[in-house]
Amino acid sequence: MRINVEETLFCLVDVQDRLYPYMTNKDEIEKNLVTLVKGLKTLEVPFIVNEQYKKGIGETIPSLREFVDPDPHFEKTTFSCCKNEPTMEAIKNAGKKVVIVAGIETHVCVLQTCIDLLEAGLQPVLVTDCVTSRKQKDTDMALERLIQAGVIPTTYESILFELTVNAKNPVFKQISSLVK
Repeated sequence: MRINVEETLFCLVDVQDRLYPYMTNKDEIEKNLVTLVKGLKTLEVPFIVNEQYKKGIGETIPSLREFVDPDPHFEKTTFSCCKNEPTMEAIKNAGKKVVIVAGIETHVCVLQTCIDLLEAGLQPVLVTDCVTSRKQKDTDMALERLIQAGVIPTTYESILFELTVNAKNPVFKQISSLVK
């Protein structure tokens, strides 16, 4: 299945400053997330930003916040972004078929969001090098389950080039320089 930029929405899940320090591979994942976000912004993919119980877990981490501040933000207490009515309403209103998903924690909020997107008739695309949990085993098991369920796995570099399509795309050089 070809993923087209016109049919795509990005959902950032709970990358918040009071929880993020406890994640495995957090430095690499943060670097990857920043690259993904910059690339998707360059490609003009619409964003939905989710934050779990901000009072307790905080805001989106500063390295991402600067890029996503203008985007719609949804606070939730449900683990799945889709179980939060305003978030699901925004996803439906976007009119896209594909939802690129990245964030934390892979085995809880990311997993449940992807499962619910599938149940809603949408195609989640999980950026596997832009998700993490506190324990690597939880991430590994969640990725296995999600792939078996029908979620499309990808990496940030792969999805950015797939959405760019062609070296003649006016943003190709920007995307190329981001992933170097």
